[in-house]
Amino acid sequence: RSLPASIVCDNGPELTSKAMFFWARERKVTLAFIQPGKPTQNAFIESFNGKFRDGCLNQHWFLSLADARHEITQWRAHYNHVRPHSSLGYLPPSVCRAVRMKLGFLTL
Repeated sequence: RSLPASIVCDNGPELTSKAMFFWARERKVTLAFIQPGKPTQNAFIESFNGKFRDGCLNQHWFLSLADARHEITQWRAHYNHVRPHSSLGYLPPSVCRAVRMKLGFLTL
């Protein structure tokens, strides 16, 4: 997967650090910051972050980086291929994408 052209960020310290700025600059990725105190400007990711935190991070005590990668991979597979999403008519994203492609709403 290629890098995005831009990333929308809140103003948390991990996203406003010099390391993040250097990472983005070296890769020609634009950082676009929402207004401080306005999480609704980035509502989709705020919603995802809450689901990720509650459904994965708060459920596991990771023993190593490999353990964290394994558990997060498992959670992500469930989130994208099994878990129904109300915004997608209670279909998992992978099923919704397949249906939309079959109907001609999406192309590769």
